[in-house]
Amino acid sequence: MEKRKSIVAGFDIGGAHLKVTRAQDGRIVEAVTIATPLWLGLHTLALAFEETAPIYAGADLNAFTMTGELADVFPSRDAGVAALLDEISTRFPSENLIYAGPSGFVGAEQAARLSADVASANWHATASLVAKLAGDALFVDMGSTTTDIIAIRNGAVANDGYTDSGRLLSGELVYTGFTRTLLFGVASSAPVRGRLTPLMNEYFASIADAHRILGVLDEKDDRHASADGKEKTVDGSIVRLARMIGRDAADLTLPEWQEIARWFSEQQLRKIHDAACLVSGSLARDAPIVGAGTGRWQIRRLAERMERRFVDFAEIVLADDAVRGEASSVAPASAVALLAGSQL
Repeated sequence: MEKRKSIVAGFDIGGAHLKVTRAQDGRIVEAVTIATPLWLGLHTLALAFEETAPIYAGADLNAFTMTGELADVFPSRDAGVAALLDEISTRFPSENLIYAGPSGFVGAEQAARLSADVASANWHATASLVAKLAGDALFVDMGSTTTDIIAIRNGAVANDGYTDSGRLLSGELVYTGFTRTLLFGVASSAPVRGRLTPLMNEYFASIADAHRILGVLDEKDDRHASADGKEKTVDGSIVRLARMIGRDAADLTLPEWQEIARWFSEQQLRKIHDAACLVSGSLARDAPIVGAGTGRWQIRRLAERMERRFVDFAEIVLADDAVRGEASSVAPASAVALLAGSQL
């Protein structure tokens, strides 16, 4: 008889997206991201689980990590972890493993007692996999909303903080992402025809609009509605960007709007660069930056600025060639699938 194949499904339950991977014999063979606005209610997660069912169908094991406990639909992180664990246990009655950071993989019952380890531990899972694959490195994962910056030393995760609050203090968590970040979250003003213009503190545009105008945004990575609910085109993004500085799209030329968009992307990069300088500390100069997430374009620029070699997580993750890029975009889901699979 043919030997039964080992199939592990990996899940990263976020507050804005559900990311799911399928690992077969230790390789990622499928990966997908679904918009899941948990702030609207747990039913959005249920719908996302249903939509991704073909990815995890027939899995021998399901492995989970989460950040969705932060969603403001929950009164606290502990309550969020408990609610998500209940959702997992209800929908997946078979064998499940929950990633609990330094405690490793645990069952759902134990995970409920380790809420502080389970909460927002997805960065630790990916960094742990990178430590196995790349050795010493500065690991940077930029998603739609946040950027994780983690030092890897001597083949081990060398984090300073662990909780969100601790990592914000250490620079290991920067609350800026490639698509969902509000423009006034990266700058308070912008240069317009030689004058620094204060921004309107309104949700008129996001960083996705700036990156779309610059031509560096993959549209599949911008899965939520635009600020005005209108078209996701360069012209639409310019209209939204114009509102941020009290203008209309026709007031400036396309090259001028591109310069303003470039300003916002640059301001974002500076925030990440500042944090990366803190986290890299005594990391050897020849240690590369390993980049994952949808914002790898920005991480490449960071590597150039820090004069470090850039290594795409997609190049080192064990995955079929056809899904390497997506496996990198959903790195924590890839990580828990592969890490859990190595225990089978």
